[in-house]
Amino acid sequence: MNDQVFNVLFLCTGNSARSILAEAILNRLGQGRFRAFSAGSQPKGQVHPYALDLLKSLNHDTSFARSKNWEEFAVPGAPEMNFVFTVCDNAASEACPVWPGQPMTAHWGVPDPAAAEGAEAEKRLAFADAYRMLNNRISIFVSLPMRTIDRLALQKRLDDIGRNLAPAS
Repeated sequence: MNDQVFNVLFLCTGNSARSILAEAILNRLGQGRFRAFSAGSQPKGQVHPYALDLLKSLNHDTSFARSKNWEEFAVPGAPEMNFVFTVCDNAASEACPVWPGQPMTAHWGVPDPAAAEGAEAEKRLAFADAYRMLNNRISIFVSLPMRTIDRLALQKRLDDIGRNLAPAS
């Protein structure tokens, strides 16, 4: 793989929290080497307000944030993806569209912060935890030697990122 900018799609069912967080994180950490997108199989139609609040508090630009269907990235003229990562278990088990360009895929499941119950502080903590998990995984991902690693070794590393940093059950 050469000096190209790598397109990365983060998928979740609702595209309202985890995939949005991942998109923001990668666009910051990728420093022009990666361009992140997010989508959902059944988008909620709006980004969760706690996700937006968290991103703003961490000085992320949130102007990109909108809940969208993954079909948007499977049509002619859509950006060709190099990587597609599912960040929720539901999306990982669904039949995905055929992505142009045969991107590498991996599952990086993170608990759904939007499903957290309890007081507001507990719910916000769930969003912070999801952000931390995604930030850790994406930090490892952006440090991979994309230009020198072969496809098979890269796939193993992508799978390991999801397995080794999976939350304890």
